[in-house]
Amino acid sequence: MTITTAPAQARTDVTTAAPAGTTARQVRRTGIAVAAGSLVWAASMAAVSPQSTDSFDITISDLGALPFQLSLFALVTTQLRTAATGTSRLARGLLGTEYVLLTLATVWTALHGLVPAFRDDTWLAVLDAFWPLSMLGMFVIGVKIAFAGRWRGVARAWPLVAESWAVVAVPAIGILGASGGRFVGAAHLLVGYVALGLILARRPHLTGARD
Repeated sequence: MTITTAPAQARTDVTTAAPAGTTARQVRRTGIAVAAGSLVWAASMAAVSPQSTDSFDITISDLGALPFQLSLFALVTTQLRTAATGTSRLARGLLGTEYVLLTLATVWTALHGLVPAFRDDTWLAVLDAFWPLSMLGMFVIGVKIAFAGRWRGVARAWPLVAESWAVVAVPAIGILGASGGRFVGAAHLLVGYVALGLILARRPHLTGARD
């Protein structure tokens, strides 16, 4: 009898392993940051029209949005650590792309708000495009989280509600004008991102976070 051995065949049906994850405490902190940052932006949006040409109003509007954008970095990091969009290279790459979009959008917000002399520069106008792109990126992430099903219960569904801000608020401004549309945007932040932050803060284990 002849006995032969051969190396095990590589499997092609296995996706990239899930990351180590994150703790419930870290997810709670992310939730608090998202809720607080969104609340600040909603308040500034209701107080000052984003379309105002007054220099002081522009500064208030931009600086009011900055805490929200910074909180999104924490949110995307939590989504990455919990593999919220899935474990494949493409799913994780989606979150990596969002980091880039958010970075460029946040740079625009800080410079546009703090350095009035830059506001008419062409290079800053180019950076401005990354604001809506970053929000559309968050919408795509929300859709992917809903389909991936790695977050459970309300945490699975609510990112899509929150991250639909761009596809709801931007058309509302176009239809209702800056004076009316900004209140739609502020209300959507309360119903969407503030609520999402509270969900993460109160029920972090829905993301698969460990104790």
